[in-house]
Amino acid sequence: MELDPKLLNVGVLLIATLIAAKFISVFLIPRSRKRLPPVVKSWPFLGGLFRFLKGPVIMLKQEYPKLGSVFTLHLLNKNITFLIGPQVSSHFFKASESDLSQQEVYQFNVPTFGPGVVFDVDYSIRQEQFRFFTEALRVNKLKGYVDQMVYEAEEYFSKWGESGEVDLKYELERLIILTASGCLLGEEVRNKLFDDVSALFHDLDNGMQPISVIFPYLPIPAHRRRDQARKRLAEIFSTIISSRKQSGKSENDMLQCFIESKYKNGRPTTDSEITGLLIAALFAGQHTSSITSTWTGAYLLCNQKHMAAVVDEQRDLLKKHGNKVDHDILSEMNVLYRCIKEALRLHPPLIMLLRSSHSDFTVTTKEGKEYDIPKGHIVATSPTFANRLPDVYKDPDTYDPDRFGPGRDEDKAAGAFSYISFGGGRHGCLGEPFAYLQIKAIWSHLLRNFELELVSPFPETDWNAMVVGVKGKVMVRYKRKVLPLS
Repeated sequence: MELDPKLLNVGVLLIATLIAAKFISVFLIPRSRKRLPPVVKSWPFLGGLFRFLKGPVIMLKQEYPKLGSVFTLHLLNKNITFLIGPQVSSHFFKASESDLSQQEVYQFNVPTFGPGVVFDVDYSIRQEQFRFFTEALRVNKLKGYVDQMVYEAEEYFSKWGESGEVDLKYELERLIILTASGCLLGEEVRNKLFDDVSALFHDLDNGMQPISVIFPYLPIPAHRRRDQARKRLAEIFSTIISSRKQSGKSENDMLQCFIESKYKNGRPTTDSEITGLLIAALFAGQHTSSITSTWTGAYLLCNQKHMAAVVDEQRDLLKKHGNKVDHDILSEMNVLYRCIKEALRLHPPLIMLLRSSHSDFTVTTKEGKEYDIPKGHIVATSPTFANRLPDVYKDPDTYDPDRFGPGRDEDKAAGAFSYISFGGGRHGCLGEPFAYLQIKAIWSHLLRNFELELVSPFPETDWNAMVVGVKGKVMVRYKRKVLPLS
């Protein structure tokens, strides 16, 4: 009996298909699976939810030694893939918004910032709004802001007595929101509405809870107070904006910059957009500056070597410039800059940076291992953890500002994105120069005019806050100097 050639061809094709399928399953599929990052052991469905809410940095400390610089955490119906260290985080910081997006992962900010700004608009509009921030923080603008910063510091500390004890954390928080009000929100808020606006910002701030990241509209008391405060702030700023426009008066503050800003198509900013952008600016700057100012003081007061170095620098600047302090003189304070930068390395206020992956990509670890990160994963890195990697920084848990000095430059020696307290790449913090100038203005005044002593224990970190800061009081004994730096 002869076989039908058509049946024979079908049979051969079927066998070839089966062989090909077997080949793919044996050689290609396992290889693909091997290239996926290792996964943190966790509960079914809930995944690592409880570990994440308890503290992502604690989880990173536990898993990094076991799993390496790239690993995935299942979290409810999401996958979060962590990229830890400069060797694997380059794509995180350099990828385009179409590949790695901020918008989806930072939606929890929308109730706070308000509609029509930052993460509630598409990328092209957000880029234009970031341009407004950039223009408001140009060097010529910063020079004017410095005058306000110096004035606020002099005015605030003039109210201290000849000697006494204060909670440094509280004092610096108060001073920085006064400065931010003057530089960002305008004299109307600074001189007339400060207490009202400060209280409203407090409610807005407390409305940003860890649970808000997952359920930003959950009807809890903190969210209700947040929404009421946001509504009231919008009313206040609408009145101020209308008054300025009618009077034709122009001020040197960020509010004025936003009022005068226009989109590429010629459309001016709306009152609602201006309010949202101001809230975003204050949120970005106030916490970072007050937290970093406090940590800087705590470390200097516990390290006589570095305290002596910054005092000597101030003494030299006094000899060179007299009592004058302006933008250019603050820029000469390199020793103080390194002390602030080191405090910020050890205690970055934002412990997690997040993106949503819109396309597959591959990363290579320092050991040469390649991992494929699938589209749809949330991609994360941690400034808190990455800033203390021992293969990047010598004695990473030690406060050592000299690591950033000439000849060492540890943050540069290990390559790009070794120091990420202000983020980096496409989404680096626009307010970094403003923050350094503000903190320098405060500490140069304190160093020149007061003898300071830390009388409470060295502060602990408040891991329960959304923006991680200083836990408890930081009690300092002060004594006014008879002659500055005599």
